[in-house]
Amino acid sequence: MQRQPNIRYWRWLTLFCSFYCSTLLAATPVIEISIKDHLFYPAEITIPANTKVKLFIRNLDPTAEEFESYELNREKVISGNSKTVIFIGPLPPGEYPFFGEFFPKTAQGKVRVK
Repeated sequence: MQRQPNIRYWRWLTLFCSFYCSTLLAATPVIEISIKDHLFYPAEITIPANTKVKLFIRNLDPTAEEFESYELNREKVISGNSKTVIFIGPLPPGEYPFFGEFFPKTAQGKVRVK
């Protein structure tokens, strides 16, 4: 007697594969920011609402700088001539300022979430 395939098994497998594939295709957006002459370039970035974003920050200055944002709840020291990654979000629409702790008068920026 031949056994019938289990319909529930195939439904579950199809659902799992579609979820797994959609997760792989929905990669985290990457935004690049540079620090040069104690300034952030670009000083303003726009990211999509309700999305986790990867900030790839390069410090091109020979001195260290600290990326700081009270609104984003992030702070990280970036050594001179080095790079780092900071994840932010998902965030609701709005504006979120950030600044350089060591040079707060010049190193200022803003994340706009739309």
